[in-house]
Amino acid sequence: MSSADEIRDAQRARWAGLSASWEKWASIILDQLGPVGAAIIERLDLADDQRHLDIASGTGEPGLSIAKLVPNGSVMLTDLVPEMLEIASRRARAQGITNIETKVCSGDDLPFSDATFDSVSVRFGYMFFPDLAQATAEFARVLKPGGRLCAAVWVKPEENAWTTIAMQAIATETVVARLDPDGPNMFRCAAPGAVSALYEGAGLRDIAEWDIDLELVTRSPEQYWEMTSEHVSLVAARFSRSTSRRGSGSGNT
Repeated sequence: MSSADEIRDAQRARWAGLSASWEKWASIILDQLGPVGAAIIERLDLADDQRHLDIASGTGEPGLSIAKLVPNGSVMLTDLVPEMLEIASRRARAQGITNIETKVCSGDDLPFSDATFDSVSVRFGYMFFPDLAQATAEFARVLKPGGRLCAAVWVKPEENAWTTIAMQAIATETVVARLDPDGPNMFRCAAPGAVSALYEGAGLRDIAEWDIDLELVTRSPEQYWEMTSEHVSLVAARFSRSTSRRGSGSGNT
C-alpha cells in the first residue's frame, strides 16, 4: 500500500500533467460544472466581508466566483499542484479579481491557524485525499464556529455516463484494473451518506446532502472524446496506461 506522501507525489505529477488540458477546455468545463459552483455558493450564505477558503481549487472555481461576491472579504485558493494555481491566478487577473491569494498545500495538512475562515468549499477534490477523516478534521479545524463547509463529490459511475462511456471504450481495447474502493479515486465518496459520516466524525452539525444534475455539451463525439481523454483524471490515466501497454508490446511504429 502506498504511503500518503507517495499518493500525494503521484497526484501532484498527474494533475500537473493535466493542468494545460484543464485550461484548454476551460469554457466547456465551466459550463458543465457551473451548477455545482452555484449550489455551493447558495449553501455557503456568503457575507460581503467573508473570509473564504477554497480547497483543491484547481484552475480557480468556485473560489473566483466567490471572490466576486465578497468584495470586502477575501478568498484563499489552495491546491496541491502549483501549475493549477498559476492558471487560477491568470484567470483572476483577466477578470480583475484582486481579493484572492493562492497557497500550494495539501487539503489534509492546511497551513492555517484554527478558526481562520468563515466558510470552506471543496469542489471535486474531497475523494482524492489520502486520509479522508484527517482532511475533514482539517477543514473543521480552520473553520470558525458557526461557519459553513460545502463539498461536491461524484456519485455512482452509472449515473455519470460522460465518464463511463470513455472508460467502457478503453476497456474494449485493454484490460482495465478495478479501482480500489477505499483509495483515492473519482467515485470514492459516491455512497449516500459517505460525506455526512465524515462531517459528523469531524464534529460538524446541521448536515445535508443533495444531488445536482449536470450536462456535458460538446460540438461532436470527436470533441467529447478528445476533451474527456485529455482532462478527466480517471480516463486520462487509463488511456495513457492503455497506450503505453499497447506500444510496449509492439516492434512496429
